[in-house]
Amino acid sequence: MGDKIETSAELAEANALPRRHEVHCDPETPAPDAPELPQSIASKPTAQKSPAQWAYERIIIYLKNFEEQLDNAHEVAMGFTGGDAGVLRIEGMGYFDPDIVTFYGSDGAGGKTQLIQHVSQLNVMLRALPKPSETVEARRIGFRLAQDIEDNA
Repeated sequence: MGDKIETSAELAEANALPRRHEVHCDPETPAPDAPELPQSIASKPTAQKSPAQWAYERIIIYLKNFEEQLDNAHEVAMGFTGGDAGVLRIEGMGYFDPDIVTFYGSDGAGGKTQLIQHVSQLNVMLRALPKPSETVEARRIGFRLAQDIEDNA
């Protein structure tokens, strides 16, 4: 009892290797394809990852790609939908198996902020914010997170 019955489509999806495909109106827009995915992400079937880990890894890919398009005067932040929650300057990210993803950072006023979200409700809007004036160099969280995945593979 308790075994989940999967359709053939669900079974195929769960056993698929990660693949990414994007098309932009500007052909110069960077959009990494499968060979540019970190080996630790691309080589492991999704069925072997929790929903939280799988969401975490894919968000890192988007974060890193977004940061590659920023100049040195901007850093990545997350915009919130609905209400007056504003933005969260992304300074860290994590997951809690099996289904929670969390973002750490600061809000527009510099207050410590953390978003904890279930993967079924995950909705991330990346935004470029001017870096704080006291910061000498823009911080790149996407690159650090991608390196962490490789280091822990």
